[in-house]
Amino acid sequence: MPGMDASTLQRLRRAQRAEITEHRIYHALADRAGSDHNRSLLRQIGDDERRHHDVLARHTGTPARPRVLLVVWYTVLARVLGVTFALRLMERSEGAAQLGYRELAHLEGVAQIADEEQEHEQRLLGMLEDQRLEYAGSVVLGLNDALVELTGALAGLSLALADTRIVAAAGLVTGVAAALSMAASEYLASRHGRDAGADAGVAALYTGGAYLMAVALLILPFFLVDRVFVALASTLAIAVAIIAGFNWYLAVARDDRFWPRFLEMAAISLGVAAVSFGIGWVVRGVLGIEV
Repeated sequence: MPGMDASTLQRLRRAQRAEITEHRIYHALADRAGSDHNRSLLRQIGDDERRHHDVLARHTGTPARPRVLLVVWYTVLARVLGVTFALRLMERSEGAAQLGYRELAHLEGVAQIADEEQEHEQRLLGMLEDQRLEYAGSVVLGLNDALVELTGALAGLSLALADTRIVAAAGLVTGVAAALSMAASEYLASRHGRDAGADAGVAALYTGGAYLMAVALLILPFFLVDRVFVALASTLAIAVAIIAGFNWYLAVARDDRFWPRFLEMAAISLGVAAVSFGIGWVVRGVLGIEV
């Protein structure tokens, strides 16, 4: 464009391609949204992104093509981890774009784009309804109990019994029984107690499902490895990975801080495992078990 330096033109074209890509993403997710509220909201934001692209096209002189692979990536991500998570992750990348728009605010229409992008993040996306987030408390309950109880039990059993197959069998029975117990407790709590407004059956499924998933991952090393302490170390590493992954999910979806929650959960889980390991040491000595 006449009177525009190459660097500014390149930045505008990058932003223009991002806007048309996000337009496609929002509309793709709207087609799969679970409620009329979500569909309307996503289409509204998608239409804004298309309009942003058109404003930028007047400055660059050419239309832009969307990044098809990025559209596919966020669509899959939304199916697996929820619409709110996928969109908040996408909006995080838009933060840098907003700063770029502010620097180009002297161009016609660009300042309005920056304002609307900020509105998307602060107002519109906060209104999204996502069942995964509505029942995040149930998932936290299931994961936290599984990580604390099962890592502790496996640590104690590893030193007390010193046999991976026996530890795996004992941990599996304990884990499944505890998962059913937790699901039942969450059902009763949701139906009659602290979460009387929640769907008790769904809350119980989220709690029990999260617990069973953690049980399967934590016990797996004891079925694959013969050396009990190698299996235990692998289980503790998996526990930390689960804690990190889940807290990263919550940090993105809820726009929250990652490190405080992660460090708290990791300290509790590993602390209980250490105490249980000590108890196992005592039991091994009492029973005279040789490792």
